[in-house]
Amino acid sequence: MRGKKTVLILLVLGVCLVLAACSGGAATPASTPADGGTGEADQPSPDAAKGDTIKVGILHSLSGTMAISEVSVHDAELLAIREINESGGVLGKTIEPIVEDGASDWPTFAEKARKLISSDRVATVFGGWTSASRKAMLPVFEELNGLLWYPVQYEGLEQSPNIMYTGATTNQQIVPSVTWLLENRGKTFFLLGSDYVFPRTANKIIKAQLEAEGGEVVGEEYTPLGHTDYSTVISKIKAAQPDVIYNTLNGDSNVAFFKQLRDAGITAADITTLSVSVAEEEVRGIGPDVLAGHLVAWNYFQTTDTAANKKFVEAYKAAYGENRVTSDPIEAGYVAVHLWAKAVEKAGSTDVDAVKAAAAGLSIEAPGGLYTIDGETQHLYKTVRIGEVQPDGMIKELWSTPEPVKPDPYLKGYEWAAGLAE
Repeated sequence: MRGKKTVLILLVLGVCLVLAACSGGAATPASTPADGGTGEADQPSPDAAKGDTIKVGILHSLSGTMAISEVSVHDAELLAIREINESGGVLGKTIEPIVEDGASDWPTFAEKARKLISSDRVATVFGGWTSASRKAMLPVFEELNGLLWYPVQYEGLEQSPNIMYTGATTNQQIVPSVTWLLENRGKTFFLLGSDYVFPRTANKIIKAQLEAEGGEVVGEEYTPLGHTDYSTVISKIKAAQPDVIYNTLNGDSNVAFFKQLRDAGITAADITTLSVSVAEEEVRGIGPDVLAGHLVAWNYFQTTDTAANKKFVEAYKAAYGENRVTSDPIEAGYVAVHLWAKAVEKAGSTDVDAVKAAAAGLSIEAPGGLYTIDGETQHLYKTVRIGEVQPDGMIKELWSTPEPVKPDPYLKGYEWAAGLAE
């Protein structure tokens, strides 16, 4: 009898083991080492919308020279996530942000991007500011088939299947602003930029455009990111006597340059300075008294008169304080999150390829107006705006295009730009 009981127990245990092996959730497969084997640990999951949450990456410089600009974009993206979660989430799931600091260091951006995709298994990443950070991340996203939403204007001449560009490309900021300056402020330009890919490529484009449209470059200078002594550069500006300083400095170098320019006795009434990386947030950091009268070119200002912008500004200030301001990159980061959520809902999945397909042609009534994703280039149709910094730190719109401009990252619509991408 005892032997029969033992056999019966063994049979029951055997059946239980078989059932456990066949069950979807009872057995846990062995994990693949991240640094070897099949390499599967380096690939994003086919659909990150599992369980009750969807993880997304937020990757900006929260420290270093670019923190002056990027912290606020990080804040705007978190605000958008909060709004979406409060309205029911995406696909009925809560968005969970995984925040990383690029630390104003381009290799760190690449390292953190790989971590977010491979280890954290995020559905997408919102991040970057400088073109150097974007170009460092680009091969990582293409290798791992991740999806980056990049929120800042840039120099164009690029198109990646793994990047959604929600800031302006060249024909939506730089090219129209140069034409406007030639028509309204003068023909001679002094080009000043930080020494990395965006300013150098932008100025390569500007020089070709000026030659074609009757302008002249009378000076061209580059300084390292974080540079603070502009006395020599300002002496060269005084000697050149340009009609326009076209400024592509980035980060806190703008604080030093504009304060030293004022201290040298040069005001906006003396020489027009137009900047493409100085917006309301940077004005707040530099000082409206220093920047009043100087010009900027963007696609959005805090003063842009739309119903969506009134709601956005109120929400941003309610979240972060009445003294905070919105700006073009802040708005572009905020809009990127909402566009991604719309594309995921349309796709019914967080799968990267499905989201990209769903995003093509998608439109949104954004604070800056109607934006539409161009499926061919993965850039947005955007209205171009030129504004003047006011004593209160706000930007008064001087000119805008009558309708959103189709993105042309390779400047195919301009004869003078032929060969620039080579």
